[in-house]
Amino acid sequence: MQLQGKVAIVTGGASGIGKDIAIGLSKAGAAVAIADINLAAAQAVAAELEAAGGKAMGVAIDVTDEAAVEAGTQQVVDAYGSIDILISNAGIQVVAPIHEFAYADWKKVMAIHVDGAFLTTKAALKHMYKDDRGGIVIYTGSVHSHLASPLKSAYVTAKHGLLGLNRVLAKEGAPHNVRSHVVCPGFVRTPLVDKQIPEQAASLGISEAEVISKVMLGNTVDGEFTTLQDVTDTVLFLATFPSAAFTGQSFVVSHGWYMH
Repeated sequence: MQLQGKVAIVTGGASGIGKDIAIGLSKAGAAVAIADINLAAAQAVAAELEAAGGKAMGVAIDVTDEAAVEAGTQQVVDAYGSIDILISNAGIQVVAPIHEFAYADWKKVMAIHVDGAFLTTKAALKHMYKDDRGGIVIYTGSVHSHLASPLKSAYVTAKHGLLGLNRVLAKEGAPHNVRSHVVCPGFVRTPLVDKQIPEQAASLGISEAEVISKVMLGNTVDGEFTTLQDVTDTVLFLATFPSAAFTGQSFVVSHGWYMH
């Protein structure tokens, strides 16, 4: 229970990687706010955590809406007292070649990944900076924070952008005891990834099996998907680490797909 007494917000926490991280934080003792655009789904996850003996709440937050982010963050502070951990995880994927990429889709990907990270960070810092209380901000990046893949121009650009925000926050936050990190998973079998398999097969003219074996897992050392547990364990390690030794860094969790 290393996080006993701590308060965490997980954006995009109602499904996929965010949900698993929320479960891990709750098991470690944190009070967890599941922040998601789908309030019913967020409340369902919170109910699961409470049924397992944890302390949790669901919060409706559209991370692209500044007023909604501020209101949702304040709702968590009103309920639990402050914020110690922000997991900025909300994200989407749109797959298309650059010359066919709809500008509206580009702006949507940027808004959720980059604007969302900025707005939720800004809202959380108001509470983390108070009396230099401190805190930890962890962004869900991707191997695509470091590498490019065809058909993912907006996603790759957005995930690269999180590295910059993370590094600036590490420098600005240090005097207030705030640390920041980017966790960069390889392919995890979430609904987001499952949706990409037929899309990439169609775009690349190969089978779905080849998308998995060649595109997604071809450069790993063991031919294995990154697991939810891999990602959550990394987040918990960073959330409980006792010093700023790792602040500003990115941690690639990819079974050797990318090494740096």
